Amino acid sequence: MRIRGLELIDASTQLLTMFTAAKDSMASSAARAFVNQRIVRYGQLNELRIDSRSKSITATGSLHGDGVPITVHVAKYMIEDAGAKKFIRLTGCTGSRPWLQNLLADFVEQRRIELPAWAGAAF
Repeated sequence: MRIRGLELIDASTQLLTMFTAAKDSMASSAARAFVNQRIVRYGQLNELRIDSRSKSITATGSLHGDGVPITVHVAKYMIEDAGAKKFIRLTGCTGSRPWLQNLLADFVEQRRIELPAWAGAAF
């Protein structure tokens, strides 16, 4: 009997993992489209991966006129509620170039960024 119980736990864990991966994939695609609308003048976000289990984000993008992609990694994100609004706070931000690392430290790290309504539900 114990083996059957373990099999059921394993199956439910696998199902939860598949559901989480699908949710993360949909949230990543929606967030990438949202960010791309805002940065079209500067370049585009080629890939965005949100991992809700580890609460981390990895993004790769291309800047206009620059042939080498840039990468940003967020070691941890936190979602915060303030009334009806939701905010994201990013920590452990690293960039693939020194200027990008400085930009993240100056304007992103530990700052609350308001999320659009749909994004608050996705996280």
